[in-house]
Amino acid sequence: MADFDQWDEVSYVISSRYRVETLRRLSEGPATPSLIADDREMSIAHVSRALQELRESDLVDLLVSEDRKKGRVYDITEKGLDIWETIEQKNMA
Repeated sequence: MADFDQWDEVSYVISSRYRVETLRRLSEGPATPSLIADDREMSIAHVSRALQELRESDLVDLLVSEDRKKGRVYDITEKGLDIWETIEQKNMA
């Protein structure tokens, strides 16, 4: 990944504390939106929006069928993990 692209992604993630906390939680392992919300003390609405935004950037994946409305499980992608490691190494979160 080009440095330029990576910094665009880093900037995108750190511009929202909800995206930061959602990615932080998923870096620990797969989770449902309600589990992320509980673990990070955020509203489910904020978590759901953050997951949608992170998915559109290919930083997280939905592990269950798109049709499933309850019990959706998400995980961080390889790209998401690279971005998260950069954020942590540079103390940006």
